[in-house]
Amino acid sequence: MEMEKTVMVTEQKGNGMAVTLLVLGIVGLVLDLIPIVGWFLMPAWILAIIFGAVGIKQSQSKWMSYTGLSLGIVTIIYKIGFWLLVAAGAVSSTGY
Repeated sequence: MEMEKTVMVTEQKGNGMAVTLLVLGIVGLVLDLIPIVGWFLMPAWILAIIFGAVGIKQSQSKWMSYTGLSLGIVTIIYKIGFWLLVAAGAVSSTGY
């Protein structure tokens, strides 16, 4: 008597994109605190935002996706705000 065996293969969903964007967001924010070096990481900020949006749509790990997305946005806002304040300080100190 022969027995039939049925094997079900399920594809596991990975969180690779969510982990990547979380790492990009954290590294971008931490290295952004160094004034000049932060601008060289602009692709990391943009990729963190793009991967965050895609990760949310692909139902990756939601908390990692939202955290990475918000870190990318905060990093961009911080960097632009920092240089606006530097420019405003330079203008006010020169008397123009």
